Amino acid sequence: MKNIEREWTLPLVIISTLSFTTEAALYMLIQLYLKDLQIQPLIIGFSTTLIWLGMLLGSPLWGMSCDRWPRKPILFVILITNALVIGAFAFLLPLFGLLPIVLLRALIVAGLTPVTMVIVSGAISSDRRGRNLSYISSSRALGGAFGNAMVGFLLVALGFRWVFLVLAALPLFALPLLFHFSEERKARSRAKVTSFKSLMKRDLRGLYLGTIVRWMGTIGSFSLIYVYMVSLGISPESMGMVSALSPTMSVLGILLFGRLADRVGRRRVFLLGFGLSAFVPLIFAFAQDVWGMAVGFLTLGISSGSVYIGSTAYISDIIPVERHGVMLGLFEASRGLGGVLGPLVAGVITPIFGFRGMFLTMEGMVAFGFLLVLFSPREPSLSVLNGR
Repeated sequence: MKNIEREWTLPLVIISTLSFTTEAALYMLIQLYLKDLQIQPLIIGFSTTLIWLGMLLGSPLWGMSCDRWPRKPILFVILITNALVIGAFAFLLPLFGLLPIVLLRALIVAGLTPVTMVIVSGAISSDRRGRNLSYISSSRALGGAFGNAMVGFLLVALGFRWVFLVLAALPLFALPLLFHFSEERKARSRAKVTSFKSLMKRDLRGLYLGTIVRWMGTIGSFSLIYVYMVSLGISPESMGMVSALSPTMSVLGILLFGRLADRVGRRRVFLLGFGLSAFVPLIFAFAQDVWGMAVGFLTLGISSGSVYIGSTAYISDIIPVERHGVMLGLFEASRGLGGVLGPLVAGVITPIFGFRGMFLTMEGMVAFGFLLVLFSPREPSLSVLNGR
């Protein structure tokens, strides 16, 4: 197990960083591209809905796949197809050509997180799981920081077409890393049936439901965040730099909370994150300049780190290792469902009540998600149940 851990972790960290650099940059770029086409806020929000719809549909399917089949070929397919689909954006498609590509790319990239997390969670013991999962989670945040920080400058220097082409090349740089480690194999039997049965038997419903509602409020806020910053007179370069604060803080937070989760328990860590998340839309609602936005992004970074690492380590502790793919895929899908619903609500509310009304509505959702998790039953780990 230790050999697998050493062999896989560094390549997976680099693959994840490159992939999520592209992901973060595209998230901002698509909003600004649609704004440049003079598309209405409701439709811009709908483009974010499509991204999360792809995660909702794709994550469980990829999770089941990596419980049943070798992971290296799966990663290879994800990286190649992701690069090809991103390249299609360079044709500067009109709205109805762009939206299907947005959904297709989201379906493809939804597999990155469950596959990488399953590899790491299955290769290590529970007493070091939080720390090692934090390396993969922090690489996602690090990629987000790079993507957000560079995309504004690239857009001003190169324009939309060439930035899309640059982003299409990044997943290809990760391909050689797949040849530096051997395939890890394990038994994969009856994963689909037993995993859903495990979800009902082990009371994870509060965590999954709380994640859905929290993510509705968070992604609802972010579905129009760059359009909101345009209304505040913030430049694309400043947008990229200030939004990079969130994943940068997440990198530090995830590494810290990964170790903390191994010491004080997973539940305390993710409860802290859920509580802090409730302040983020409230801060955005009253922000008037780039400094107010910076406070919101910093708060989001701290909260996201603790929510994600605490939740994934908690799920990995109480679900058998051969079922991690489906159950972590379902966790990603719960985030995806929140991401589907949140932007739709935000897109409807904003034209009626304005940005502040939208942010306050999202605030209520995130607070309700915190309450759902706070009052959910506690689950012991598998080692406790097995008498170890």
